[in-house]
Amino acid sequence: MRAARLIRMVLLLQSRPRMTAAELAGELEVSERTVARDAEALSAAGIPVYAERGRAGGYALVGGYRTGLTGLAPEEAQALFLSGVPGALREMGLGEAASAARLKVSAALAPPVREASRAVGGRFHLDAPAWYTRPEAPELLAPLAEAVWDDRRVAATYRRGEREVSRELEPYGLVLKAGVWYLCARADGSGQARVYRVDRFTGVREPGTRFARDTGFDLAEFWRARAEEFARSLLREEIRLRLSPAGARKLPRVTDPRAAREALEAAGWREDTAGWVEDVVLPVESLEVAFDQLLGLGPEAEVVAPPRLRERLGQAARRMAGLYG
Repeated sequence: MRAARLIRMVLLLQSRPRMTAAELAGELEVSERTVARDAEALSAAGIPVYAERGRAGGYALVGGYRTGLTGLAPEEAQALFLSGVPGALREMGLGEAASAARLKVSAALAPPVREASRAVGGRFHLDAPAWYTRPEAPELLAPLAEAVWDDRRVAATYRRGEREVSRELEPYGLVLKAGVWYLCARADGSGQARVYRVDRFTGVREPGTRFARDTGFDLAEFWRARAEEFARSLLREEIRLRLSPAGARKLPRVTDPRAAREALEAAGWREDTAGWVEDVVLPVESLEVAFDQLLGLGPEAEVVAPPRLRERLGQAARRMAGLYG
């Protein structure tokens, strides 16, 4: 445990010019006293770590000291090679660069660990797109990826419904979701980031100017919040249900899982409930969508309201009974 922590401390100091004891303690999840002891241990082992006293002080490595990657454990190397998404890298025009990087990392590894790339590639494969789709890389993905890397503004034309709009964008990041690429960008100098489907761009030109990236922007957090907001915006209507225990368990599988769980919790349902769950108020995208979803629950769900959805399901049940006698 301590050996792994010491290696991590060296790598942290290698990646930054100087770190305070508090920063190292936070990264390593130890006390500042432990950081001081670890620094002494590294110095004794020949690693040139030195400490600077005072308010602006901290720990640093002498004269650009670097360590190799031979300290990687096999499982760490496997995780490293597993973290790549080859298809996505190819679509962004980075396939050759990623391949070269993997070869360089492999060459730097100790022989027992060097087979990690082949071992992982033969056991795990990420296929991001959904079933029944034939994904194609959007034509303008590569120039948008270059602009994201370089923090360069782009003058873009974008299909919105039946018309095209022009925008000057500050591209902050790209997201691949279920085989579809999205650009997260700020438009026309506004402070509000928006989401654009990359396959709807019809033109991208770089004016050549860079923008100052907001260092507080967190792409993962922005996408999580926006995706949640989008999912909720689709649920425009409400229906009222009675559910058997089996129907309550199946409800998150046939409708929006979060909406289903929240509706069940509000109705007071728990896994060990013996009887039917009454008064489940469920947000749905539309009555048409709800009809298709609830058919999957069969006799485990009863629609209480609205009457037209209840009547339509009743008609479907009578037709089914006629078919099966």
